[in-house]
Amino acid sequence: MLKDAGAAITLASPKGGQPPLDPRSDLPENLTESTTRFRADNAAQAFLANTKKLADVFADDFDAVFYPGGHGPMWDMPDNATSIALIEAFVQADKPVAAVCHAPAALVNVRGKDGGYLVKGKRVTGFTNAEEGVVGLRAVVPFLLEDRLKERGGLYSAGANWAPMFKCTAACDRSDPASSGPVARELLNLLRSV
Repeated sequence: MLKDAGAAITLASPKGGQPPLDPRSDLPENLTESTTRFRADNAAQAFLANTKKLADVFADDFDAVFYPGGHGPMWDMPDNATSIALIEAFVQADKPVAAVCHAPAALVNVRGKDGGYLVKGKRVTGFTNAEEGVVGLRAVVPFLLEDRLKERGGLYSAGANWAPMFKCTAACDRSDPASSGPVARELLNLLRSV
């Protein structure tokens, strides 16, 4: 959706190169029209195989940042100092930060302009405890995202399992896995309004 809208996109990952993908994301029951299109796009696949190192990405060079989901962010992002600093730089510059599915895990240790947790007092959502139970990974993940967002003071809300739902503020967008499209649309709207 971002590419179709003409956005200039840079893909980055902690180590650069081909990032690991959550194998469950490629199960037939989890494929969508968008993911099927992405998987069939050779140029997009080559782009993904050559991500920049996250340490080489600076907020001054971009208008927004978007963190995709899958279970990986639960391990890779909460304590990643580079990611935390990058998100904090976007927040300080009043630039949009977006995350879907499990990716709000990247926000749980980020501090806002006031020095408190970024999510404190903000309407948030993400992969729910119930959804984690349905996929059978409650005992596998390092923490339950819903619980951690609440512990950090986020005003968490959830809809029915797998239903699109997102919360938006001027600085942060966080959503569940079915909300990638609506969040991308909202992110585009935010970018067009500045």
